[in-house]
Amino acid sequence: MASIQFTLSPTSSIRSSPSFAGSPANPITPQYSSTPTKDLSSYCKLSSRQKNVIKRNGSRNLVSTVRSSLDTAGPTSSVGQVTEVTKDTFWPIVNSAGDKTVVLDMYTQWCGPCKLIAPKYKELSQKYDDVVFLKLDCNQENKPLAKELGIKVVPTFKILKQGKIVKEVTGAKFDNLVIAIEGVRSASSL
Repeated sequence: MASIQFTLSPTSSIRSSPSFAGSPANPITPQYSSTPTKDLSSYCKLSSRQKNVIKRNGSRNLVSTVRSSLDTAGPTSSVGQVTEVTKDTFWPIVNSAGDKTVVLDMYTQWCGPCKLIAPKYKELSQKYDDVVFLKLDCNQENKPLAKELGIKVVPTFKILKQGKIVKEVTGAKFDNLVIAIEGVRSASSL
Protein backbone atom coordinates (compact mmCIF):
# COMPACT_ATOMS: atom_id res chain seq x y z
CA MET A 1 0.00 0.00 0.00
CA ALA A 2 1.37 3.43 -0.94
CA SER A 3 0.97 5.98 1.81
CA ILE A 4 1.89 9.55 2.54
CA GLN A 5 2.90 10.45 6.03
CA PHE A 6 2.70 13.99 7.42
CA THR A 7 4.06 15.13 10.76
CA LEU A 8 2.86 18.44 12.16
CA SER A 9 3.82 20.13 15.39
CA PRO A 10 2.03 23.27 16.62
CA THR A 11 4.76 25.63 15.38
CA SER A 12 5.66 23.95 12.11
CA SER A 13 4.19 22.82 8.84
CA ILE A 14 5.03 20.19 6.30
CA ARG A 15 6.67 20.25 2.95
CA SER A 16 6.61 16.86 1.33
CA SER A 17 8.71 15.82 -1.59
CA PRO A 18 8.42 12.40 -3.18
CA SER A 19 11.38 10.19 -3.77
CA PHE A 20 11.05 7.04 -5.84
CA ALA A 21 12.98 3.81 -5.56
CA GLY A 22 12.17 0.64 -7.38
CA SER A 23 13.05 -2.03 -9.88
CA PRO A 24 11.07 -4.19 -12.30
CA ALA A 25 10.80 -6.85 -9.59
CA ASN A 26 9.72 -4.31 -6.96
CA PRO A 27 7.31 -1.65 -8.22
CA ILE A 28 8.05 1.99 -7.55
CA THR A 29 6.55 3.16 -4.29
CA PRO A 30 6.46 6.86 -3.44
CA GLN A 31 8.16 7.70 -0.17
CA TYR A 32 7.60 11.14 1.29
CA SER A 33 9.93 12.95 3.63
CA SER A 34 8.97 16.04 5.56
CA THR A 35 10.97 19.13 6.41
CA PRO A 36 9.43 21.28 9.17
CA THR A 37 9.52 25.07 8.87
CA LYS A 38 9.38 27.63 11.67
CA ASP A 39 5.95 29.10 10.85
CA LEU A 40 2.61 28.04 9.43
CA SER A 41 2.96 29.98 6.17
CA SER A 42 3.54 26.77 4.24
CA TYR A 43 0.39 25.32 5.78
CA CYS A 44 -1.63 28.15 4.23
CA LYS A 45 -0.31 27.24 0.80
CA LEU A 46 -1.59 23.67 1.04
CA SER A 47 -4.66 22.71 -0.95
CA SER A 48 -7.90 22.07 0.90
CA ARG A 49 -7.42 18.35 0.25
CA GLN A 50 -3.98 18.45 1.85
CA LYS A 51 -5.36 20.46 4.79
CA ASN A 52 -8.04 17.84 5.34
CA VAL A 53 -5.27 15.26 5.74
CA ILE A 54 -3.73 17.25 8.57
CA LYS A 55 -6.03 16.82 11.54
CA ARG A 56 -5.47 18.47 14.87
CA ASN A 57 -6.00 16.32 17.93
CA GLY A 58 -4.36 18.34 20.68
CA SER A 59 -1.12 16.38 20.77
CA ARG A 60 2.31 17.91 20.25
CA ASN A 61 2.95 15.94 17.06
CA LEU A 62 0.44 14.37 14.75
CA VAL A 63 1.01 11.72 12.13
CA SER A 64 -1.70 11.01 9.53
CA THR A 65 -1.45 8.28 6.95
CA VAL A 66 -3.44 8.66 3.75
CA ARG A 67 -4.12 5.81 1.34
CA SER A 68 -3.52 6.57 -2.30
CA SER A 69 -6.57 6.55 -4.59
CA LEU A 70 -4.75 3.86 -6.60
CA ASP A 71 -4.89 1.60 -3.55
CA THR A 72 -8.62 2.03 -2.99
CA ALA A 73 -10.04 2.41 -6.50
CA GLY A 74 -9.22 -1.02 -7.90
CA PRO A 75 -8.87 -1.88 -11.57
CA THR A 76 -10.79 0.21 -14.07
CA SER A 77 -11.61 0.30 -17.75
CA SER A 78 -11.95 3.32 -20.04
CA VAL A 79 -14.67 4.11 -22.56
CA GLY A 80 -13.43 3.93 -26.16
CA GLN A 81 -10.43 1.78 -25.28
CA VAL A 82 -9.57 -1.87 -25.01
CA THR A 83 -8.38 -2.67 -21.50
CA GLU A 84 -5.83 -5.45 -20.95
CA VAL A 85 -6.91 -7.68 -18.05
CA THR A 86 -5.31 -10.49 -16.07
CA LYS A 87 -6.67 -13.29 -13.93
CA ASP A 88 -6.59 -10.84 -11.00
CA THR A 89 -8.26 -7.83 -12.65
CA PHE A 90 -10.87 -9.47 -14.88
CA TRP A 91 -13.68 -10.18 -12.41
CA PRO A 92 -13.39 -6.86 -10.51
CA ILE A 93 -13.74 -4.97 -13.82
CA VAL A 94 -16.65 -7.15 -14.96
CA ASN A 95 -18.42 -6.64 -11.62
CA SER A 96 -17.85 -2.88 -11.71
CA ALA A 97 -19.37 -2.70 -15.21
CA GLY A 98 -22.83 -3.16 -13.68
CA ASP A 99 -25.49 -3.32 -16.42
CA LYS A 100 -23.05 -2.57 -19.25
CA THR A 101 -22.25 -5.22 -21.82
CA VAL A 102 -18.68 -6.56 -21.50
CA VAL A 103 -16.81 -8.05 -24.47
CA LEU A 104 -13.65 -10.06 -23.78
CA ASP A 105 -11.11 -10.85 -26.50
CA MET A 106 -9.18 -13.97 -25.48
CA TYR A 107 -5.98 -14.13 -27.55
CA THR A 108 -2.35 -15.24 -27.56
CA GLN A 109 0.78 -13.42 -28.68
CA TRP A 110 1.62 -16.04 -31.32
CA CYS A 111 -1.86 -16.22 -32.92
CA GLY A 112 -1.99 -14.78 -36.46
CA PRO A 113 -5.81 -14.36 -36.67
CA CYS A 114 -5.72 -12.66 -33.23
CA LYS A 115 -3.29 -10.08 -34.59
CA LEU A 116 -5.46 -9.49 -37.68
CA ILE A 117 -8.67 -8.82 -35.77
CA ALA A 118 -7.09 -6.71 -32.98
CA PRO A 119 -7.27 -3.35 -34.88
CA LYS A 120 -10.93 -3.99 -35.82
CA TYR A 121 -11.69 -4.87 -32.18
CA LYS A 122 -10.16 -1.55 -31.12
CA GLU A 123 -12.39 0.27 -33.65
CA LEU A 124 -15.43 -1.41 -32.09
CA SER A 125 -14.39 -0.12 -28.67
CA GLN A 126 -14.46 3.42 -30.07
CA LYS A 127 -17.83 2.87 -31.76
CA TYR A 128 -19.76 1.52 -28.75
CA ASP A 129 -19.35 3.80 -25.74
CA ASP A 130 -21.89 1.78 -23.71
CA VAL A 131 -19.84 -1.44 -23.96
CA VAL A 132 -16.71 -2.36 -21.98
CA PHE A 133 -14.01 -3.94 -24.19
CA LEU A 134 -11.39 -6.14 -22.54
CA LYS A 135 -8.61 -8.40 -23.78
CA LEU A 136 -6.94 -11.32 -22.04
CA ASP A 137 -3.62 -12.82 -23.09
CA CYS A 138 -4.14 -16.55 -22.55
CA ASN A 139 -0.56 -17.16 -21.43
CA GLN A 140 0.58 -19.40 -18.56
CA GLU A 141 -0.07 -16.67 -16.00
CA ASN A 142 -3.73 -16.29 -17.05
CA LYS A 143 -4.33 -19.98 -17.76
CA PRO A 144 -6.61 -20.49 -14.72
CA LEU A 145 -9.00 -17.76 -15.92
CA ALA A 146 -8.91 -18.98 -19.52
CA LYS A 147 -9.78 -22.46 -18.27
CA GLU A 148 -12.56 -21.09 -16.04
CA LEU A 149 -14.07 -19.26 -19.03
CA GLY A 150 -13.89 -22.41 -21.17
CA ILE A 151 -11.58 -21.32 -23.98
CA LYS A 152 -10.93 -23.90 -26.68
CA VAL A 153 -9.55 -21.82 -29.58
CA VAL A 154 -8.07 -18.36 -30.05
CA PRO A 155 -9.33 -15.85 -30.67
CA THR A 156 -12.49 -16.36 -28.65
CA PHE A 157 -14.79 -13.48 -27.78
CA LYS A 158 -16.96 -13.81 -24.68
CA ILE A 159 -19.84 -11.37 -24.26
CA LEU A 160 -20.97 -10.92 -20.67
CA LYS A 161 -23.95 -9.22 -19.11
CA GLN A 162 -24.17 -8.74 -15.32
CA GLY A 163 -21.23 -11.09 -14.79
CA LYS A 164 -22.64 -13.96 -16.87
CA ILE A 165 -21.51 -15.16 -20.30
CA VAL A 166 -24.42 -14.65 -22.70
CA LYS A 167 -22.72 -15.08 -26.12
CA GLU A 168 -19.52 -16.48 -27.55
CA VAL A 169 -17.84 -15.99 -30.92
CA THR A 170 -14.91 -18.26 -31.79
CA GLY A 171 -12.38 -17.40 -34.47
CA ALA A 172 -11.57 -14.08 -36.11
CA LYS A 173 -15.11 -13.64 -37.45
CA PHE A 174 -15.61 -9.88 -37.26
CA ASP A 175 -19.13 -9.81 -38.72
CA ASN A 176 -20.31 -12.48 -36.28
CA LEU A 177 -18.80 -10.48 -33.41
CA VAL A 178 -20.63 -7.30 -34.45
CA ILE A 179 -23.94 -9.23 -34.76
CA ALA A 180 -23.43 -10.78 -31.31
CA ILE A 181 -22.64 -7.40 -29.68
CA GLU A 182 -25.65 -5.77 -31.38
CA GLY A 183 -27.87 -8.64 -30.26
CA VAL A 184 -26.85 -8.35 -26.59
CA ARG A 185 -27.11 -4.54 -26.66
CA SER A 186 -30.60 -4.58 -28.21
CA ALA A 187 -31.81 -7.30 -25.80
CA SER A 188 -30.67 -5.22 -22.83
CA SER A 189 -32.41 -2.06 -24.09
CA LEU A 190 -35.83 -3.77 -24.14
